[in-house]
Amino acid sequence: MKTQTNIVLNCLTAILFFGLLTQTGLAQKKERLMNLKGYWKFSIGDDMNWANPSYNDDKWEEIRVPDYWENEGFYGYNGYAWYRKHFTFPDDFNGSMVYLQLGAIDDIDQTYLNGKMVGVSGSFPPNYETAYNAWRNYPVPVSYFKKNGDNVIAVRVFDSQLGGGIASGDIGLYFIPNELVAEENLEGEWKFKTGDNTEWKQNDFNDNNWATLMVPGYWESQGYKDYDGYAWYRKAFRVPKGLSNKKLVLMMGKIDDLDEVYLNGKLVGSTGTMYDNPARNTHDNNEYDQFRGYYLPDGLIKANEDNVIAVRVWDGYLYGGIYQGPVGLISQEKYIKFWRNNKSKKNIFDVFFDWN
Repeated sequence: MKTQTNIVLNCLTAILFFGLLTQTGLAQKKERLMNLKGYWKFSIGDDMNWANPSYNDDKWEEIRVPDYWENEGFYGYNGYAWYRKHFTFPDDFNGSMVYLQLGAIDDIDQTYLNGKMVGVSGSFPPNYETAYNAWRNYPVPVSYFKKNGDNVIAVRVFDSQLGGGIASGDIGLYFIPNELVAEENLEGEWKFKTGDNTEWKQNDFNDNNWATLMVPGYWESQGYKDYDGYAWYRKAFRVPKGLSNKKLVLMMGKIDDLDEVYLNGKLVGSTGTMYDNPARNTHDNNEYDQFRGYYLPDGLIKANEDNVIAVRVWDGYLYGGIYQGPVGLISQEKYIKFWRNNKSKKNIFDVFFDWN
């Protein structure tokens, strides 16, 4: 009896193990394009002009990154400070997306690449919300880089106590070989509001007074710590001529937990089921880990005028929001080709009985 029990337990363990190994998803390994560890320009204080790539930082201090600034001579300093890093981008890189990895920053940051904000974690005073435990990995379109010239990363940091600064991690630029990349990138700043109102899906709704969040990125790490419930995102865009006559897929990456996605007021896709009474909502099927790719009906996209995406999100526990890309438009042809070339085994039987 004991032997039979052990056999059953071993089999169950094996099934669970291989099940974890063969989960479907968009798990692709990053490769390093450029190491950015070393000495960066540094100044205490706060001036938004310091995000400008043409700002002259010759007289700034230099400190080692990554490390707490207190370990680099600024012992006991709490408050605002900026980092700047000049570098030359590889002119032979032919990818479409680069990831700026800044690791752990104590406490809050806004990060700019050549003057364009590419990421934010936490909330600055007066609505202070720390993000010391958030891992900074910001997606940046390759079009933001200068292939023949000086590039500048500028990081605005606020630290409330202890440590301070770009503290740890493999700081650098990374890319994913053969990555699924949007032909029209919609990542970046989106309008955002907590709560729930079906009028927010309409094109003509005025969202000027809404907050601005970076997508992709958890809302919890952008000033909405511990918020669970409904929230909406909105984004206006124009479709490029090269895509206006193609069948398209709207990629919304991964969303924590449930979503309904509207384009020009029409529901184009959803993951999970949301109810007006949030007590009825469940997220038992790992919806947070499902990649969203919604096929758009012909004629819905408007040429030569604004289109509006509205995303209704419900989060039941931790984090929340559109947290992983790619987010944007891609032709059905390229989307189908990618998934066809990146098929993954779905269960234990595919592992042991792969006849191909």
